[in-house]
Amino acid sequence: MRQFIKQLALLAVALFASVALARGDLSPREIRLQELPVEARQTLQLIQRGGPYPYERDGITFGNYEKRLPAAQRGHYREYTVNTPGINHRGARRIVLGCELQRPAVKPEGLLALAQCRDGGTFYYTADHYRSFRRIVE
Repeated sequence: MRQFIKQLALLAVALFASVALARGDLSPREIRLQELPVEARQTLQLIQRGGPYPYERDGITFGNYEKRLPAAQRGHYREYTVNTPGINHRGARRIVLGCELQRPAVKPEGLLALAQCRDGGTFYYTADHYRSFRRIVE
């Protein structure tokens, strides 16, 4: 029964992705801001404000050792925890921010734009502890 449920869930994901691709809405590696879990949107708001962050490791350099994100210099990517209800540790969900710093800062527009990042930065969401990423789009 458990295997059947997993297969059904995978089929539903594939069906949703194929409909979105057919409409030209999203690439399979993108997720809309409003489709993110509420906790991910809360994490984005914390990033926009510059904290304070609930976990000591929030904001540390993400090394991209698995090379699942575009190649960049060390320090380009920073990771932030997305809370997972019902667990008492950091869990697997993260937002990773790709940011090429610019000075002076430019006034941002929108939740996916940071003043200190050239082009506002690029945000990625992972629900499976870095095994896969989806670029967050508005």
